[in-house]
Amino acid sequence: MQYQSYDIGNLNGGEIVEVTLKGNSANVKLMDSSNFSSYKSGRQHSYYGGHVTSSPFRIPVPRSGRWYVTVDLGGYSGRVSSSVRVLPGRLPQARQPRLSTVPSLVQDREIPAGFGEEPILRKYDVFISHASEDKDEVVRPLAIALQSKNLKVWFDEFELKIGDSLRQKIDKGLANSRFGIVVLSKNFIRKGWTNYELDGIITKSVSGQQVVLPIWHDITKQEVIDYSPSLADKVARNTAVYTVDEIADEIAEVINAR
Repeated sequence: MQYQSYDIGNLNGGEIVEVTLKGNSANVKLMDSSNFSSYKSGRQHSYYGGHVTSSPFRIPVPRSGRWYVTVDLGGYSGRVSSSVRVLPGRLPQARQPRLSTVPSLVQDREIPAGFGEEPILRKYDVFISHASEDKDEVVRPLAIALQSKNLKVWFDEFELKIGDSLRQKIDKGLANSRFGIVVLSKNFIRKGWTNYELDGIITKSVSGQQVVLPIWHDITKQEVIDYSPSLADKVARNTAVYTVDEIADEIAEVINAR
């Protein structure tokens, strides 16, 4: 089957893809990477759109990610030409203050020595605490991006599984690293940790300083509020608003400034 295809790159949920057709009516499909791959191979796939008889045709992007558009005649005779553009849709979420405004996020490289002891150096710049289900989509790309900036990253040790002690995992990470990250997602919440425990880890209970950066992934602000209202007010980064590279750039900036 002949088809026209467009790689329209990474889009935010709520943006609008507009497809203009000239000639015959056609099948217009908006697909993510895995479904586009199945489509090209002639396998069963899911998509947004359908058979389009009037132009232009607009499809809201359902969620953030990389998207593709295909146009085909579905086996019917005729000719069709097409063009695609992306419209802003709803306004993007407001960005939070820069991480440099939260100095408590970065720990000193050297842990002061006790009486008669040598000071201890933290071995790593960053640790990432996460649910194992989020490793492929966000954690590994973030770790690679941080490593490309000459930061030492420890994350395999901090895959969180049911039955783990969240506090022990993150306390251990903070003891060995200068900067702590928790990837907060639906997968993470399903592990069953209480919001009280997580909130207490992210903020020092006595001083109220934020010491761990939450990264929201595939989760809405309302879902975070439902899980823990106080967590929703913490300085965080959201993969629906910031790219992995942007997050890595900012983390590297604040670590190297200390």
